[in-house]
Amino acid sequence: MTSKNTSLKWVIPSVKPILVVFLILIPAPCSAIMANCSRPNQPALLEALDPVFNLSAIRPVMNITTCTHVSTFFTLYGILGVVCSAQLALYSVPSKCEYAGTLPLFFALLVIQDEKAQRLVTYIWLEFWWKNEFIVWDPVQCGTGKISLPRNKFWVPDIVINEFIEKNAAPYVPYLYLYSTGVMHDSQPVKVVSSCNLNIYTFPFDIQNCTLTFNSYIHSAKDIKILLGRSVARMTENSKKIMTTMGEWELLDITAHNFSIAAQYEDSSIDQLSFHIRVRRRPTLYVLNLLIPSCFLITVDLFSFLLPPQNVDRSSFKMTLILGYTVFLLIMNDMLPITGNTIPLINVFLSLCLALMVASLLETIFITNLLCFSACASPVPHWIKVFVLQILGCLVFLPQKTKEQRDADIQLSTVTAQCEVVEGPPEEKVPVVEDKTVVELRTLGRDLQAIRLQVEQQLKGSQTSEEWMQVGFIIDRLLFGLYILFISVSFITIIIIWVTSYNKT
Repeated sequence: MTSKNTSLKWVIPSVKPILVVFLILIPAPCSAIMANCSRPNQPALLEALDPVFNLSAIRPVMNITTCTHVSTFFTLYGILGVVCSAQLALYSVPSKCEYAGTLPLFFALLVIQDEKAQRLVTYIWLEFWWKNEFIVWDPVQCGTGKISLPRNKFWVPDIVINEFIEKNAAPYVPYLYLYSTGVMHDSQPVKVVSSCNLNIYTFPFDIQNCTLTFNSYIHSAKDIKILLGRSVARMTENSKKIMTTMGEWELLDITAHNFSIAAQYEDSSIDQLSFHIRVRRRPTLYVLNLLIPSCFLITVDLFSFLLPPQNVDRSSFKMTLILGYTVFLLIMNDMLPITGNTIPLINVFLSLCLALMVASLLETIFITNLLCFSACASPVPHWIKVFVLQILGCLVFLPQKTKEQRDADIQLSTVTAQCEVVEGPPEEKVPVVEDKTVVELRTLGRDLQAIRLQVEQQLKGSQTSEEWMQVGFIIDRLLFGLYILFISVSFITIIIIWVTSYNKT
């Protein structure tokens, strides 16, 4: 008996350490709260969920190292367009890190909202899904598989859109759904006024790519991980189906990608999910109100070259046309984008159109001066004769007349005039024998007539006057050709850029 007790004394102490180790290795029970409903109705379920409401201040996980997976997606309900307002706002944003014993840090965010091409306004339906590990219930026992409850009763992920530059003006939704498995569904409308760096070089035939980046403001990737809750193809399809307001914009597609960025004050990262929204501007309004009227005015100015340059009405007509085009640009100025890093091609086109109109007016004034004062002008310099009369004249098909051609023209005019004098009206027959005085007088009259024709020929224009007039005509026709060339190149360039931008889609 003594030996038996002695053996038991040695066995029990050896079992005690093993039992302690076994109890330590057994994990503590960490299961969700099972709501037991007394009746299968909502009041009983609400009463059973009352213990969960007290846990709304913490992240709904049983183990603090467990990561909460938040699935998100949105449906683009409307593209309200680009906001046109000039504001200057200074926002104070509290920093994420405050040091003990010091005042809170603030970052000053200067937002300049004075341009039309940097703010995109959209209206989206935003969806969030995540798991609440604190609660489950039996749908049969409680009579329902989901219930809508106030959002302030639960923990909600602090997910923000980084591109937000204004407060959300959409209606506030105070409720969310809780399912029997612990899954929570939060759905709310959001009016997103986001910053978007638009490329307006091809305006109004431009395609823009704006980004909406979702991330938790304070939780790291160890705590919250954002996942894509629906395929981007389905998001794009649904958005195109239900979109009611697009204005001048047309939705092309929506793409998404997930990435992480390093946190600023912690040895961790922040999970982010970026959506890229590609929209295309409808150019019909700008083509009808800007491009076509400009083309009409340029065409009218082009045909004004057919008016005689020595006429003063041509310069008056061009001045009236420039004044009308200037007023047109002032009226349509609000439709043009404010230039940023690049100058829109349409601004270059309109500026060149105005510059060509001014250049054509200056050319008309110059030519009118040449034609009106060519009779008393000095001889044409030799370099102008070579460059303008010979080279440019052949280029615009107005070659200079040679000296032999001018002398032949003068002799032909003289002979024609003399023939007209000789072939005058038939005279009455006179006696064969005439007085010598009458014969001499007739001879003298014919000579005076020839002299008068020669003087009139010289008065009509000397060689110097003709050369200056020829210079004016050559310059006028040259500028007319350059005008046609510029219009053709401009139209071809715009069409090529427009087609290229559309082919990139």
